[in-house]
Amino acid sequence: MPSFDEVLKEAGEFGRFQKRVFFLLSQTGITFSSLFASVVFLGRAPDNFWCRIPGAAELSERCGWTLEEERNFTVLPLYLGNKSSKGECERLDVAWDTSISCASPLAYYGNHSTGSLPLATCHDNWVYEQPHSSVISEYDLVCGNAWMLDLSQAILNLGFLTGAFTLGYAADRYGRILIYLLSCLGVGICGIIVAFAPNFTVFLVFRFLQGVFGKGTWMTCYVIVTEIVGSDQRIVGIVIQIFFTLGIIILPGIAYLIPTWQGIQLAISLPNFLFLLYYWVVPESPRWLLTRKKGEKALKIMRNIAKHNGKYLSPHYSEITISNEEVSNPSFLDLVRTPQMRRCTLILMYAWFASALIYQGLVMRLGIVGGNLYLDFFISGAVELPAAFLIIVTVDRVGRRLPFAISNIVAGIACIITAFLPEDIPWLKTTVATLGRLSITIAFEVVYLVNSELYPTTLRNFGVSLCSSLCDLGGIIAPFLLFRLAAIWLELPLIIFSILAAVCGLLVLLLPETKGISLPETVEDVEKLSSPFGKHGRKRKHQDTNSYI
Repeated sequence: MPSFDEVLKEAGEFGRFQKRVFFLLSQTGITFSSLFASVVFLGRAPDNFWCRIPGAAELSERCGWTLEEERNFTVLPLYLGNKSSKGECERLDVAWDTSISCASPLAYYGNHSTGSLPLATCHDNWVYEQPHSSVISEYDLVCGNAWMLDLSQAILNLGFLTGAFTLGYAADRYGRILIYLLSCLGVGICGIIVAFAPNFTVFLVFRFLQGVFGKGTWMTCYVIVTEIVGSDQRIVGIVIQIFFTLGIIILPGIAYLIPTWQGIQLAISLPNFLFLLYYWVVPESPRWLLTRKKGEKALKIMRNIAKHNGKYLSPHYSEITISNEEVSNPSFLDLVRTPQMRRCTLILMYAWFASALIYQGLVMRLGIVGGNLYLDFFISGAVELPAAFLIIVTVDRVGRRLPFAISNIVAGIACIITAFLPEDIPWLKTTVATLGRLSITIAFEVVYLVNSELYPTTLRNFGVSLCSSLCDLGGIIAPFLLFRLAAIWLELPLIIFSILAAVCGLLVLLLPETKGISLPETVEDVEKLSSPFGKHGRKRKHQDTNSYI
């Protein structure tokens, strides 16, 4: 009986069929990255707002004031009397009624100067010139409530974390394409509810759920793509990252054209419903079917792949071998039960955590400071494009492990140099910090590829989901680590980033090399993978066979 990789080679390892599936599923990267970074535009700080004096709304209606006139009567006197106040987080502690003059409302208070009038902290009743332009103005996330915008992003990351565990497990048990389609449906529905949430609590609940399903779409599409191509073509796992970057680049254009946050939210959520059409064009992963003892369905899909690729699959094939391993519901213990699996799991978990924390920390540090928000965000996304191309030209020539290690080490060196460069040469600090951003982006993208190649089919989706969940934990911690340490010393976060990256660079050297090796089907296959010191397994005979080193 032929092995799965032998049948895949005969059917075409990256023919017309796989290219079509790859292109379709890659679109998920655009919608997922838009969701990931959407808070920048959903939570834009309002250009102009102030705290309304009690009774001002009624008086404004009676007097026929415009918003500008009302602001002049309420905020301008406050600013003239107290230069430190702009009327955003405090107001005059007065109340207006129908006896107040429309021409000079403050005359009611006699000869008191505006500077001697009492002030009160504003807790509600803010007025925005553009009330629906962002989540901030929609739910009054200003002044004492400003931290709640950060909470919304933390909740989204918590959703990613939850989705990695729950939907990663579900995809290994119930199938890749089923969970992918259900996740797309969930992202779309939750996105619509978020856009029309009547209050901030509902907004948070469904933003969390959108994060859960969003992670399900991204992780599952990635696994499907890597499981239907041959070992020589798994570089598609890196190419798919380009679509994530494209989402980052496209997002500011969407935000520029759509003036309201609800419109932006719908624009990044509704395309997920289109992915439901994939039910008719994207099959279940044949590798997964074989692990669930559904060989006939897997063989039927392989014949369909061969047909679309213009290949001919021998009619004598009646069964495909992939694993003698009994399939059970995966658990964390399965990932650490054997020495090689344990080493890979622990190192990959740390690599995900460190890469995400450093990546987001550098993004926030370089940030989008002043200037044109849309242009700056576009440029910050474009910086990531060279990373994927550098990986493409290196990993199939020199392997995975070396670029993975070097990119982390270079990122660490760049961080430490940036921390001690003098402030009077800002262009050099920015350049070196950008080098660090590029390097950690490379590391971030390589970990996706390596993670999927180091787990057997029976545990692949669960293993990738579990390890990548540490990415979401790093994303939650990054802003707190950055701002708390920066309060002590501005460059202290860079020192921490440097240490994390250097340690990661050394640890990944302990991982097996997976260049040109067939995806492992069982835990035993993983244990046979070559160690970096050549102590395990034997030399690979030929790259296109199903033997392992």
